[in-house]
Amino acid sequence: MASPPDTSKTTKLERYNSYIRKVNSTKLIAASSKLLFRVTLLVALLLIFFFTINYPPLTSEKTFNNNIHTTTHNLLSSAIYGGGASWEKQVRQSSTPHRPNGLSVLVTGAAGFVGSHCSLALKKRGDGVLGLDNFNSYYDPSLKRARQDQLTKHQIFIVEGDINDTELLKKLFDIVPFTHILHLAAQAGVRYAMQNPLSYVNSNVAGFVNLLEIAKAADPQPAIVWASSSSVYGLNTKVPFSEDHRTDQPASLYAATKKAGEAIAHTYNHIYGLSLTGLRFFTVYGPWGRPDMAYFFFTKDMIQGKSINVYVTQDDKEVARDFTYIDDIVKGCVGALDTAEKSTGSGGKKRGPAQLRVYNLGNTSPVSVKKLVAILENLLNVKAKKNVIKMPRNGDVPFTHANVSLALRDFGYKPTTDLSSGLRKFVKWYVSYYGIQPRVKKENEGEK
Repeated sequence: MASPPDTSKTTKLERYNSYIRKVNSTKLIAASSKLLFRVTLLVALLLIFFFTINYPPLTSEKTFNNNIHTTTHNLLSSAIYGGGASWEKQVRQSSTPHRPNGLSVLVTGAAGFVGSHCSLALKKRGDGVLGLDNFNSYYDPSLKRARQDQLTKHQIFIVEGDINDTELLKKLFDIVPFTHILHLAAQAGVRYAMQNPLSYVNSNVAGFVNLLEIAKAADPQPAIVWASSSSVYGLNTKVPFSEDHRTDQPASLYAATKKAGEAIAHTYNHIYGLSLTGLRFFTVYGPWGRPDMAYFFFTKDMIQGKSINVYVTQDDKEVARDFTYIDDIVKGCVGALDTAEKSTGSGGKKRGPAQLRVYNLGNTSPVSVKKLVAILENLLNVKAKKNVIKMPRNGDVPFTHANVSLALRDFGYKPTTDLSSGLRKFVKWYVSYYGIQPRVKKENEGEK
């Protein structure tokens, strides 16, 4: 019988090969681990070097622990807010005044209608101006971007962010010791509140409180001028509207949030010593205005040959507004800033009585919507297709009329632009901005 084949050598060879593979695999894993460790260490060192070069601490005279905390906060916030040395440089340069005793003003809502005009006026006279805006889509954001372009040409930097962003506001106040805040950011519009009510609470109440929380803790505390609204007069029937008239009957959620803002301002003034001035704007209009305003969309629809809705009251009376030209409003805002006294708090604690003011900023000459349309017909040289309908119950009030004697007394506010002159300037801007060639009358036509 044949003997069985000897497989011992084959078995030994397979075991040896298996051993060699395990050894090589172990070496490969070890080598890969070393390489990964070295790469990770190199990346970490590069990141540390990068952040150290680009994000230096803002202060150097604090304790070691405070420096660690401050540096960490700055690194994170700079990384989040587009930051770095170049971003902080833009913030500082924009907010630095260029005249003796100039103001350093944080303008919220700087890409908005009133905000952009005020920012330019302050910058042109040598004040430092830093803008803040979230560029929301309540109306066409491209118009806000166009306003931003105008501000950029005058070296005004707008930080893109929200007033509810606590960390961003802290970052800005870490960089700049603002002397003043011009708070114009808000959710505007009476009728839109019926569609999106929470946006009004979020911006006009929560956002205002968040800004005041930052301001109260700032050192030094800034003086604050902020936009209230003529809407706070609500169902008041006494005319002209005066600051001492009742404002406890708001006709819209928008009005209610602005009235809440006035109450909140009183609280922060009383507890924390913040200097606060509220300005009740009356139907502001003019170049670079808001597309949701009647004069603006009337112009658009009339040029396009569309019909417009002209409201009358439930008892068929004409609706009228105290239309106020933007340049007059800007003068009022600047006057309020110039006469605002310093806040008296420090470290979040009140040290003495602080200034608390409220003013009407209007034109003192109410004009009916019917007259507004007639002026536009003359300027555009078109006949409006009017649908005269009763005013819906959506929060609008039938009549506004400002008494501005208090603002005149305290900072010389005196409106000078009548509606015909102001609308002429608006129409001239409108057709230029939108590249329209309507049959617009020239300056001297129709005035002979």
